[in-house]
Amino acid sequence: MRADRRALLASVRREVAPATRARRLAVRNVAVLALVLAACRERAAPAGRAADSPRARAAAGSAADVRGDRAAPFRFVADQWQPPSEAQIPGDSLGASIRRGLALITNTNDSLPRHAPGNITCSNCHLGGGRNVDAAPLAGSHARFPRYMERTGAVITLGDRVNYCFTRSLAGTRLPPDSREMEDILAYLAFLSAGVPVGASTPGAGGLPAMPVTLVGDAARGEGVFRTTCAACHGAAGQGNARANIPALWGPKSYSVGASMARHERAASFIWHNMPLGNPRSLTHQQAFDVAAYVNGKPRPDSPGKEHDWPQGGAPADVPYDTRGHPAYRPPPLLARADPSGAIVPPPAPVGRDAPRRAP
Repeated sequence: MRADRRALLASVRREVAPATRARRLAVRNVAVLALVLAACRERAAPAGRAADSPRARAAAGSAADVRGDRAAPFRFVADQWQPPSEAQIPGDSLGASIRRGLALITNTNDSLPRHAPGNITCSNCHLGGGRNVDAAPLAGSHARFPRYMERTGAVITLGDRVNYCFTRSLAGTRLPPDSREMEDILAYLAFLSAGVPVGASTPGAGGLPAMPVTLVGDAARGEGVFRTTCAACHGAAGQGNARANIPALWGPKSYSVGASMARHERAASFIWHNMPLGNPRSLTHQQAFDVAAYVNGKPRPDSPGKEHDWPQGGAPADVPYDTRGHPAYRPPPLLARADPSGAIVPPPAPVGRDAPRRAP
């Protein structure tokens, strides 16, 4: 009897197994067909919907990575970016150039007396080695050039921009573009811009922050604030203190009339955001404008070629010299420059055979 049952079960298994295998094959084929149809639907979906499926997005990304036709995604978040610290300067030849560049912007008049003869350095305006976001930071600048500059009316290089600082803000003479000193300064600016994509903006990229209000400064009131708040460091005659790296605010060793700081609003912004050093934003907005009016009303070096600024017009209202369509705003007494030709940065050559040439 038991032998008969075993024979019967074996016979049933032989009958059922093919059917089971067939069902499994059918189920697998249906599953494959469903996946193919789903993929077709995702591929044919309108733009913006095909990638709605997480699996489709992951599959597309994986396939692209396998093919090697897509770089790893990079998302630059400007507010989270920080310039590298001095401790991160490499110890190789490039690092030596970067360190020289930092030394040049920190001790400009001592290192380059021929090009920066005054009592003022790059770091007097670009505080913290160019890292202070409220003091026209240099960090990120290497990623923003070449760029169009309205004051010049042309696209300029970062080297040109550095030379505008030498000829205007330092009231000195331009550096040769291919000089060791220019290369070192540019190396430092590139180091300060590490990780910033070309064309990206970083905090402070627009220069000094715009003042929240535009006020008219009163030089008489400004003199009073200067004597009680500023003269202890800058001197009663605004001469500064070269040994302590405190800049002159007027006179032959200060910034020229062509510097941005010679504009009342720009100076007020720097004063309110950064001065007195160690106690910024302690003055009122009106006091900052009053001090700016007092300081910028004093004699300062001329800026040769300034009449050609803003060749398309549109100069800011407080530019203190005549330009196209703009009368000077409260111009100060001007002091002659020792080397007028060296104080001009040649403008880029015009494009086109019939393009008019602009005087330097």
